[in-house]
Amino acid sequence: MQLNTLILGAGAAGMMCARHSGGSTLVIDHAKAPGEKIRISGGGRCNFTNMHAAADNYLSANPHFCKSALARYTQWDFIGLVDRHGIAWHEKTLGQLFCDGSSKQIIAMLAEEMQQAGADLWLQTSVESVEPTAEGFRVKLLREGTPQTVTCRNLVLATGGKSIPKMGATGLAYDLARQFGLAITETRPALVPFTFPDGRFQPLAGVSLPARLSNARTSFDEALLFTHRGLSGPSVLQLSSYWREGEEITANLIAEIPLFDLLREQRQAEGRRDLTTELARHLPSKLVEVLKPQLGLKGRLADQSDAALRSLCDALENWRLLPAGTEGYRTAEVTLGGICTDGLSSRTMEAKAAPGLYAIGEAVDVTGWLGGYNFQWAWSSGFAAGTAIAANA
Repeated sequence: MQLNTLILGAGAAGMMCARHSGGSTLVIDHAKAPGEKIRISGGGRCNFTNMHAAADNYLSANPHFCKSALARYTQWDFIGLVDRHGIAWHEKTLGQLFCDGSSKQIIAMLAEEMQQAGADLWLQTSVESVEPTAEGFRVKLLREGTPQTVTCRNLVLATGGKSIPKMGATGLAYDLARQFGLAITETRPALVPFTFPDGRFQPLAGVSLPARLSNARTSFDEALLFTHRGLSGPSVLQLSSYWREGEEITANLIAEIPLFDLLREQRQAEGRRDLTTELARHLPSKLVEVLKPQLGLKGRLADQSDAALRSLCDALENWRLLPAGTEGYRTAEVTLGGICTDGLSSRTMEAKAAPGLYAIGEAVDVTGWLGGYNFQWAWSSGFAAGTAIAANA
């Protein structure tokens, strides 16, 4: 079978690329259905982009690499596509956009767009080998147990990273990239919960509150969630992308509360009130109980001097913690690192040393924040590669 373009991976980036790559395009995937990570995203409603998406929201060894693709296919372009398909959506917080209905609507939209563009889709199909030819690539496939050989002028690596291996995630894109001389930037789990070995947070499992999570390089103000294994929630997931083993983090548990002023006011108004009872008006009561012995919380409000109240607030603003690690690729939403951008064109996503080979989406060393940014990179990088392929057809 001879094609112009073979796209490995029917995820967000691969399907978007197929929509724009012109005729004679085949998309393959090992799964039984396309867009599986789209389906499970956003609690089943798909946080499909972010209104504030810009280069500053991405991590990469080359922070400028993503600018070209993001500028040429923006969040507004994708919102326009969603609107044309009549998919209702809403903004949640911090510019995060979700379907009102189901994430399956986004998958159906992309499948329809692919079909209209003339692209074919083979599911339950795996890659056995890839070889260069004088005019492109020869790819041996196994389609539902039957060997198939495809030759193509263009080969697109859109198989993602290593995150969520139970859904079939592998390092295939990295292996193929290395085969054609591309370097791989160190890969790590990202947007992933922290773990603590002593089970210290088990009594707090399920408790959440707004917090500021920080390390020496950055901080995030979003919800913090305690789990049986450690810490999760948006603020933790965001910070995990910037964290390294052995590094301490700081949690500000009262970032949104002028607690010192409130405690002083209540000391004057209701001095007989117990300090822990008053704190439980502003923080989860279970958390207050856990912190009680650590911070020496005792006595009435009237017994607390300004210095004591200030010391308490300082402790709540600077709760220092040392994670043992993260939950790893098992629960990581994305993979940090990937195919080194030095070997790719930022405009077309084509490999500089291997004409006709493209890398897009999570496989590339571009990782977005939590909140729709990684989907936007998938749309933008897929568009960049697809339009470049169509222009050279």
